Amino acid sequence: MPFFTADLHIHTVLSACAEVEMLPALIVERARELRLGLLAVTDHNSAENAEAMWEAASAGGIALLPGMEVQTREEVHLLCLFDTLEQVWRWQEEVYAHLPALKNREEVFGVQIVLDARGNAVGRNERLLLTSTSFSLEEAVRRVQELGGLCLPAHVDRPAYSVIANLGFIPPDLGLVGVEISPLLGPREARERFPELRNYGLVAGGDAHRLKEISARTTLQMERATVAELALALAGEGGRGVWVDGIRSGRTP
Repeated sequence: MPFFTADLHIHTVLSACAEVEMLPALIVERARELRLGLLAVTDHNSAENAEAMWEAASAGGIALLPGMEVQTREEVHLLCLFDTLEQVWRWQEEVYAHLPALKNREEVFGVQIVLDARGNAVGRNERLLLTSTSFSLEEAVRRVQELGGLCLPAHVDRPAYSVIANLGFIPPDLGLVGVEISPLLGPREARERFPELRNYGLVAGGDAHRLKEISARTTLQMERATVAELALALAGEGGRGVWVDGIRSGRTP
């Protein structure tokens, strides 16, 4: 069963807080330097650059999970990962329908650059993407799962925009198999600080807004790069597994 070194939390120039260097070709070049085999593109509340990332990753021989970092109405950041562009575009339609009708203030939040499939800038997304949707956490997880995707609460150890900080706990009835820890914490320390994390497999994404933040901390053993296989790896089922910083980090009994 093959191994994939992965970063499942990467932003492009569509995210207003990302640097202008976060272009698909440069992201893939950096990923190849780090010997990554799997990436996920997770811009804020939008997937308009997912196709550009898909094309760049395919050309670079790297698997890609198209996705999105959604902000729920509780101000919880949630990584939503899919297998296909069609799935993530369907999710984007629903997310856009649940965003407030506000325009991005570029002088405050930054520019949200839209790329074509070749990675060329073709315009700007004028929606305010750095805000909460009206989806509750439960609604967002349920709908992503209905679309065939996988949800991972993002940077759960952070004091802002995390499920533990904002709700005080991870609701046990969400049907989650994994969560993401931030670049600031290792898996052992995370489970010591937050004992409930033993119920979940852990990944450590870069939350990369700059090329230097792309991370090679997570290794997955699974048959192929799909969300179903990722779920099995996080659960430690069928000989699959996940390691963070070289430490086995799948769900513990």
